[in-house]
Amino acid sequence: MSAALALNFFERNKNCFAIFGGVVSCIIGAKLCLHILKGIRSFFLAPLLKLGVNPKTLGSWAIVTGATDGIGKAYAIALAKKGMNIVLISRTESKLTATAEEIKSIAEVRTKCVSIDFSEGIEIYKSIEDALEGLDIGILVNNVGASYDYPEFFHQLPDGKNMVKKILNINIFSVTYMTSIVLPKMVDKRKGAIVNVGSASCFGFPLLTVYSATKAYVHSFSQNLAAEYSDKGIIIQSLMPGFITTKLSGIKRSSLFVPTPDVYVNCAIESIGNESATYGYWSHSLMMLCLSVIKMMPRSFYLPKYLRAMENQGKMNKERKAAKKQ
Repeated sequence: MSAALALNFFERNKNCFAIFGGVVSCIIGAKLCLHILKGIRSFFLAPLLKLGVNPKTLGSWAIVTGATDGIGKAYAIALAKKGMNIVLISRTESKLTATAEEIKSIAEVRTKCVSIDFSEGIEIYKSIEDALEGLDIGILVNNVGASYDYPEFFHQLPDGKNMVKKILNINIFSVTYMTSIVLPKMVDKRKGAIVNVGSASCFGFPLLTVYSATKAYVHSFSQNLAAEYSDKGIIIQSLMPGFITTKLSGIKRSSLFVPTPDVYVNCAIESIGNESATYGYWSHSLMMLCLSVIKMMPRSFYLPKYLRAMENQGKMNKERKAAKKQ
């Protein structure tokens, strides 16, 4: 009886439902068109028309954390090519020296190296603050990051609490404390830019839960700061890259949707002062538009990779046991 009543109700109101469906379709279509037009403006027209800010006008020095690999190194080189002196902050002294030499061979700028392990506690930031004393900081690129070695269920994370502490220290505390160091002086001179490198996974990524959650923090932190300081001449940008050929992603081969760090940064850097939140690259924006239909990355996306990792772990354990017997 209830089914018959429901059918009768829909039959009597089918015109209303048709109108409602048409309105919803128009709204979705309009949003898609706006997203596409915004993408054309951001990734094609803005670089062509130079709508973004010239980094060198913000200050003579740029700071890049996690500066010896991937996106960080690409930003350091790109900013040096624009005439900015570069403060390179990373963990390994030898890599810092090599990156500084590479920058000097490309651009006639000054470099300064600061060897810091961001996985340690808040005591490290005093030495960073001392190293930056007296520098006219125009741009801070908070890039340093840490993720899982492979997708994993939260309760099975290797080294459990220590791994979580490491990811929180690197992904959350570094962004927060580095910003607290440079922001006051930027406010005093009423200019500066802070680029916080998050991830497209900030909208949800099962089996990378802690990493995804920390990137959600980076995005929220950036958007709120952008609102707070919009009238003070400070640019705060949330950068949300998708897959890139970096050590963090573990992807080695580039493609249309997986650019190299250099290709990605050469596009993303043009959005500083133009977009407060961006995926940084046109194909990443297109990919996220498609994924927004399901709102969150399905667990099945990373489940095969998790299973392969478990299989490899099993093989490694067998090999260790065999070696011990010998």
